[in-house]
Amino acid sequence: MGVRAALAAAGAVMGVAALARAAWGVPGQIGASTAAIAPHAHGSARYRGRRFHNTDPSSQVVRGSESSLLSSILTRGRLGRPRRPIPIATPLAPVEAAELALTWYGHSSVLVEIDGFRVLADPVWSRRVSPSRLIGPARLHPTPVAVADLPPVDAVVISHDHYDHLDKATVEALVRTQRAPFVVPTGIGAHLRHWRVPEERIVELDWDEQVTLGGLSLTCTEARHFSGRGLQRNTTLWASWVMRGSAHAAFFGGDTGYSPRFAEIGERHGPFDLTLLPVGAYDEHWPDIHMNPEEAVRMHADLSAGDDTAGVLVPVHWATFNLAFHPWVEPVTRLLAAAGKSGTRVRIPMPGQRIDLLRPDAQRRWWLGLA
Repeated sequence: MGVRAALAAAGAVMGVAALARAAWGVPGQIGASTAAIAPHAHGSARYRGRRFHNTDPSSQVVRGSESSLLSSILTRGRLGRPRRPIPIATPLAPVEAAELALTWYGHSSVLVEIDGFRVLADPVWSRRVSPSRLIGPARLHPTPVAVADLPPVDAVVISHDHYDHLDKATVEALVRTQRAPFVVPTGIGAHLRHWRVPEERIVELDWDEQVTLGGLSLTCTEARHFSGRGLQRNTTLWASWVMRGSAHAAFFGGDTGYSPRFAEIGERHGPFDLTLLPVGAYDEHWPDIHMNPEEAVRMHADLSAGDDTAGVLVPVHWATFNLAFHPWVEPVTRLLAAAGKSGTRVRIPMPGQRIDLLRPDAQRRWWLGLA
């Protein structure tokens, strides 16, 4: 064998080995099969033709924009990344949950304290949001606290099954370290069963269904998005969540595009003392399924029956993973500008920071200088 042939053969072997490492564990990460999910989905009014559907017609990508999307991917460079390390706050966890507080761990992972209960939403602790441990969007900052060091929670809620919202390794860690049930939209229970979450810890709800855990009620509400962990799309439902205690109410948007349906949710369940709304990963290529910051301010008003000054808006779904083509700090810059015009109250925690919303303090603009 000649030198060139030997080098080519060695390169091929290394390529196959690298591909094998990247693919290791992918089937388990993807979760349940379509056949395993379907029996749990058939009863939903949103399930037609073996798929879930948004109320408002929605496209995952605007038709005819594929070439500009490819151009954006090829030219993005370091756009969407901070120029300096993102600061991390030391998480605080009082023995008793507060009346209304939150701890943001990054992206959409947040711990809500409401009238003495704790709800952990969309917990993702893995380094990458991908079926592969080696390929896919990686964290821009470390996790502020280990899963094992989280305080006891009363419920874990999931908005949908995308990798940046439903993480197998985190679910498995929470099964070991917590006793709380997983409250999820229809179909996602099949993923949890595939990962050996005990049946008694799985609560599946369709839109407008509710579960009560002691004095805490969790209502599954509409979102405008999509789902899928493999090649199949929309085999499980996506959702937002209403969290209500004895005196306070919070709304967790998960991941969604803007829809007038949120005004209806506000009429039925609002107004809210706290809204946690996605402000990042928006783009002109997918306006139906991701809100921009101005739409988040509008949605907060819709959820508050048109009263912009009711409650506090806290942005999520930004800062931790680079999932779109906007600059890293743009979501909160645009959010604050829109909120200033409408009088909307906004708090922007740094990753790991706990905010007691009934004991307000000055907003530290920790993001300045990072863009």
